[in-house]
Amino acid sequence: MKRNDTIRGMIACEAARLMYEDGVREYRDAKRKAAKRFGPEKALSLGSHLPANAEIHEELARLIESREQTLLPGRLLSLRVAALAYLELLAPFSPYLVGSVLSGAVTSRSDIDIHLFADAVEEVENLLEGEGIDFQTETVPIRKGGVITDYTHIYLEDQGTVIE
Repeated sequence: MKRNDTIRGMIACEAARLMYEDGVREYRDAKRKAAKRFGPEKALSLGSHLPANAEIHEELARLIESREQTLLPGRLLSLRVAALAYLELLAPFSPYLVGSVLSGAVTSRSDIDIHLFADAVEEVENLLEGEGIDFQTETVPIRKGGVITDYTHIYLEDQGTVIE
């Protein structure tokens, strides 16, 4: 095994642990924090050593299965039923489920991530307001292909579960 692969694996394991134990929600944040655990000067040079999200997801799924195998099926079913209700509500915006609820790697901290398409965020806000659903919005810059684009995230809570 190459040294790069060993470092990638160690970072993937640490990132998965951070997501599971510390509640870090985004792969990007987890891998950055994990890389810094190897030392600040090394973290700057670890770009080529950073694992792909799929590698972290694989480690996270292993961690969840080993620690929560009896709780996982019920938790996953509950989150998917809740997700289905919001997918139906948001149907005018062609929603689709992403993240841990889709992949099955859920923890007690998992949220429901739904992507949708609207010409204007106000359309989604109007639908939620019309249904009497409280929500918050946040503009989040996301880098894709070297280009930073601002996306609006809408957060709401349903019976203790965050939906984004």
